[in-house]
Amino acid sequence: MNRIIILAIVTMAGMSSLVKSYAQPGLILEAGKYKLYRDSIVQGKYTAKSLSESELVSDYQSTANAYKSPLINFKFSINGKDNEMAPGMDHHFTCLSKDGECAVPLIKFGTQLIDNTSLPDNTYLAPNTKLRIRVDLGNVFNDFDKQGYYTTVRGDKIYKEDFKGVYVAGSTAPLIWDFDNLVNHPQLQLKDDGNHVYETTLLLNAQEDEKKTDAHWKLSKDISAFPQYTSGYSISDALYNMSLEEMIKAVEPDSTFRTGKEWAGVWTRDISYSIILSMAHLQPRVAMKSLLRKVNKKGRIIQDTGTGGAWPCSTDRMIWAVAAWEIYKVSGNKDWLEQAYLIIKNSIDDDLNVVYDAVTGLVKGESSFLDWREQTYPKWMQPADIFQSECLGTNAVHYQANKVLSQMAAILKQQKIADKHAAIATQIKNGINKYLWLPEKGYYAQYLYGRNYKITSPRSEALGEALCIIWDIADKAKQKQIISHTPVTDFGITCIYPQIPGIPPYHNNAVWPFVQTYWMWAAVKAGNEKAVMKSIGDIYRPTAMFLTNKENFVAENGDFAGTQINSSNMLWSLSGDISIVHKVFFGIRFNTNGLAFEPFVPKALSGKRSLTNFTYRDALLNITMEGFGNRIASFTIDGKPSKPFVDINLKGTHAIHIKLANNSFGDNTINSQPVYFTLPAPGISLQGNMVKWDSETDAANYRILKNGKQIAETKKTTFAVAKDLFAEYQVMAVDKNKVTSFASEPVVSASEKNARIFEAETFASKTGYNYKGFSGKGFVEISTSVNRILELPVNIESQGLYTIDFRYANGNGPVNTENKCAIRTIKVDNIQKGTIVFPQRGTNEWSNWGYSNCVQVRLEKGKHIIALSFEDFNDNMNGNINRAMIDYLRITRMEN
Repeated sequence: MNRIIILAIVTMAGMSSLVKSYAQPGLILEAGKYKLYRDSIVQGKYTAKSLSESELVSDYQSTANAYKSPLINFKFSINGKDNEMAPGMDHHFTCLSKDGECAVPLIKFGTQLIDNTSLPDNTYLAPNTKLRIRVDLGNVFNDFDKQGYYTTVRGDKIYKEDFKGVYVAGSTAPLIWDFDNLVNHPQLQLKDDGNHVYETTLLLNAQEDEKKTDAHWKLSKDISAFPQYTSGYSISDALYNMSLEEMIKAVEPDSTFRTGKEWAGVWTRDISYSIILSMAHLQPRVAMKSLLRKVNKKGRIIQDTGTGGAWPCSTDRMIWAVAAWEIYKVSGNKDWLEQAYLIIKNSIDDDLNVVYDAVTGLVKGESSFLDWREQTYPKWMQPADIFQSECLGTNAVHYQANKVLSQMAAILKQQKIADKHAAIATQIKNGINKYLWLPEKGYYAQYLYGRNYKITSPRSEALGEALCIIWDIADKAKQKQIISHTPVTDFGITCIYPQIPGIPPYHNNAVWPFVQTYWMWAAVKAGNEKAVMKSIGDIYRPTAMFLTNKENFVAENGDFAGTQINSSNMLWSLSGDISIVHKVFFGIRFNTNGLAFEPFVPKALSGKRSLTNFTYRDALLNITMEGFGNRIASFTIDGKPSKPFVDINLKGTHAIHIKLANNSFGDNTINSQPVYFTLPAPGISLQGNMVKWDSETDAANYRILKNGKQIAETKKTTFAVAKDLFAEYQVMAVDKNKVTSFASEPVVSASEKNARIFEAETFASKTGYNYKGFSGKGFVEISTSVNRILELPVNIESQGLYTIDFRYANGNGPVNTENKCAIRTIKVDNIQKGTIVFPQRGTNEWSNWGYSNCVQVRLEKGKHIIALSFEDFNDNMNGNINRAMIDYLRITRMEN
């Protein structure tokens, strides 16, 4: 998400005649939107063809620019936040250019523009259209002058001192809907004409922005040092060789991996998932060096920059452990084992104190690799809410990381530690199966989310589903169910399903080839031939059509253009492509004591194939295989029958021949579905004793949730509630197919005396900073040097279950990047009760106040000390800046 680039992709002309001048023999797969042949792939009018095992041509052209709609949806943004109108409410303008120009009428900030211009059929946005956009901020500045702040539609206050500018977000390039990244696009910032009227002119459908890829690829690198693959399927052979060449290009001069053509540098999750796929055995030294680049000075794995200031809002860094283990299994390097063991142990020890949920047994933090909050979470969820979520993919990663640590400890004769982390792994596995399994759907839920009462998001999450199969979190019956029940679209499995409305393709409404690869691995494990074959096609199609391993593509049309960010020569995509040969067809499995073979060849790809020059420790293996199936009929080493296994002590050059049993895979199905969008989550408010929400045109009805449980269903947009001691209400919109939206933001109904505020400046010296918007007489700073322990004495009038949170400000960075999330351990009477996070809320936005996550504690009547304590394990990824301003402590009684 945070890789901000301008793509410059060059095409070669004159190749279309080569593509069209051949017959198309040997249909292998017909996937609806495309067909896979032995030597080519055909998608509608486009064809990609292998001229040989080292040359490919494609006449694919993106249609992204040809049929752009003139309907422009947009809204304005102060300081790069979605704060002009209610979520889902946009300005609508029809851009029918005259002499190459359009002008939007002057809009008053916060007042919706609806353009009712009639649009003739087959009318498209003209190339190189200049669009002039203006907004009148007079009402905002009047409020600045009168009261010092402007109140947004959500009730947030923007102080005059914090005003940095106004931007425009939207649906048509160069407009983007990524509010968090608007500040990185200078052309989207409007300029003041001197009278608080701001304007900018954008070039829409620019010809120079036409999306293209190369039309011709010919091998230009020496790939002879790596395993050589041949088969009777030239398209497969050529794509394998192209991926090897791109792998060579993906190594920087300092011998670390380059994440992609457009992405310099090493990213923890990118390299880790790539190493597991195939880089551990193809480039172990580069893999080791790259992993060590993602370790900080304290010997902890680095969580890449992300939501709210990285760790612990994001916690999937532990995939590093699985990659490190793969390298050890490949190499048997004892020094590497000992080094990696300490790094993993240090990191998990911190996580145990900060992100593990003792109630569910699960781990908190953002979904693994899905690190763009609006792409996979409801818009209302702030980074503190995302910290509280418990996600499928991230929990699968932590399960496997603990298993890895246990196995490492056993080898290093640290049995107590081995037993401890084996037990933690089991705890996570049990939590996943207890809280996230959806028996009515036959797959796992996306995550638990909410505030005081968590609910499940019934969306599927492709990577998480796959990892649960690959690592045996799911039992055999569940494995088969997941593969046959999880929705798969025409061009592949989407990151999540169904999609979120109003969010452009990236993680939402997109297919990622590396995720498709893990899904393919899972299908192999479940023995589902149809799903494996479809996955192979879904990986080969974009690689052949685009003549590069792209990072992602739009699920609806299979096009690389249209996602928010993309790159060629992507490390994890090419690693997945290579793994089709190594890990699927030949079924190579690295173990601590040798190399096992579990081949899987769909019947449609039956035949003879070879993988020569395969290096395994001190052995050089030349492997041939024939037939199809997932059972081995015979396995020989140098002509002698053997188990399908190569011992770690084997040395020298050896010939292996595998004959498959040509077995039937039995009945297997996939759940083919169109790309589908839910309704938006309703905007909700509590007015007196009524919960009210916005009407959704396409809603069949609404579900009312109280404390995470459904209590009613209605077609109305209001619901009367009783005055309970404490209750959280949420609303879901339900469409005609009974598919639900995300739940709305929780609103709390409670008795008036139920919540108590304790001003921080009452218990510690208030700061001298001139920030605005605080309550009481001031606020208190916490940092690594100031108020490392902030104690707040409180008197509790009645025993009961209480929820505790803090109103705070953190202006050390933006919401979506950097690494300065403030973290503290909360203690009650010196007993550790959990973690409070104070994520970043905007660069230098110190008057932007919000609430931390909440921690529930049972308190007896009487006096208590609530403390925010900075512990060693609270170090964030920055290492130096761990700072926030505390306005007050809020304690709310939930139950007697």
